[in-house]
Amino acid sequence: MRKIAFSLSLATLLGLGLHLDSAQAQSARTFVSAARGDDANPCDSVAAPCRTFQAAHGKTLSDGEVTVLDPGGYGGLTITKSISIVNDGVGEASVLVSGGGTGITVDAPNSYVNLRGITIQGIGFGGGTGLVFSSGFALTITNCIVRNHTGNGIELLPHATSHVAIANTLAADNGGSGVFIRPSGSDAMKLTLNRVEAVNNSVDGVFVSGQFMTAPAKLDAVVVDSKAVAKGSIGFASFSTGGGGITSLMLVNSVAQGNRIAGISSDSIISTVRIGHSTVVGNVVTWRTLHNAVIESFGDNYVSGNADGDPGFPLPLVGKY
Repeated sequence: MRKIAFSLSLATLLGLGLHLDSAQAQSARTFVSAARGDDANPCDSVAAPCRTFQAAHGKTLSDGEVTVLDPGGYGGLTITKSISIVNDGVGEASVLVSGGGTGITVDAPNSYVNLRGITIQGIGFGGGTGLVFSSGFALTITNCIVRNHTGNGIELLPHATSHVAIANTLAADNGGSGVFIRPSGSDAMKLTLNRVEAVNNSVDGVFVSGQFMTAPAKLDAVVVDSKAVAKGSIGFASFSTGGGGITSLMLVNSVAQGNRIAGISSDSIISTVRIGHSTVVGNVVTWRTLHNAVIESFGDNYVSGNADGDPGFPLPLVGKY
């Protein structure tokens, strides 16, 4: 009996030791390098970096940071915790996507995720999707490029309360939409796009939909200093359905140009687009409303060169100061 008790105690201590070793293997800051990285490294210093984002993610504590040391390709990434992946100007840090895959997936409930200075590039064999956000409390994307995918460039599909901010980012040459937003469930979503360019995408530039949300959940989107240019069906689109989430899209100082269906679209009685100090030029249709949807203007926009004769926006907002 004493031998059994001793063995159990030893096993318990060994188990605790292994747990501590595992915890100690993670660091608040890790590093990646294409030139000299190795995923077998501890990755906790400039002298011993990881080679891939995924290995560094696994060796980084929650709320920690992965720092890019030099240009190169760092492989696909699935994020499951609060973390920052940061390239602050060392050159292109890229994720190449082929075979219908996804470059970066964020599936991290209640987490805070920050991505900065990353290129997600579709290459042959069908580039798939650039980035998919399926869960997380907050996501920020800054100074990134997402291009040449067969599907959507950026997909935001959260199923719980979430806050997303995208700034200084290009979504271009994708086979789907540049930025595709369609949350689900009964919780709210808040979205801010600032200096985002959706260029030459095959479907829509920016598509915002509350159709899979449960009423009275609300999707609030604010787009500032941004562009939806060329080739796409609709530049900026707001959509919902009866029983879905209330969808609100605010456009400020933005441009919809050269889209083959409409510059701006609002679809559903619970969908509203508000537009101020923006330009709608060279589209087949300047704006459209479907199913009793609403477009409201602050009366200070510029409309020119659209194939439908440049009609003014239908409902000027009261209180232009």
